[in-house]
Amino acid sequence: MINKSEEIVRRIRSAVQPWAPHITEKRMFGGSCFLYKGKMCVGETKKRLMVRVVSEKMNEALETPYVKPMDFTGKPMKEFIFVSEKGFDTEEKLQEWVELGIEHAMLKSNS
Repeated sequence: MINKSEEIVRRIRSAVQPWAPHITEKRMFGGSCFLYKGKMCVGETKKRLMVRVVSEKMNEALETPYVKPMDFTGKPMKEFIFVSEKGFDTEEKLQEWVELGIEHAMLKSNS
């Protein structure tokens, strides 16, 4: 039987399929992260999503239920959020977060 974290990682793997040629998976932040062209975009740690968000969309993301700043180091990290399980309890919600993370990585890989 797979645990909850493994299940979330499996769901993320499925959600990133449209960008599969450019996606790599790496252990980071105590969990599994997915990188688009080498830029971290989304991941899982402690049964939460970690998502990179472009600065222009941070306020909107932080106003979303079940979202908080990613404070992995004890202070909020720039352009990172945590999303608790209820915030991605459907594949549609998960896909929205993945696409937000991919958007961040695409912008950063072009700069």
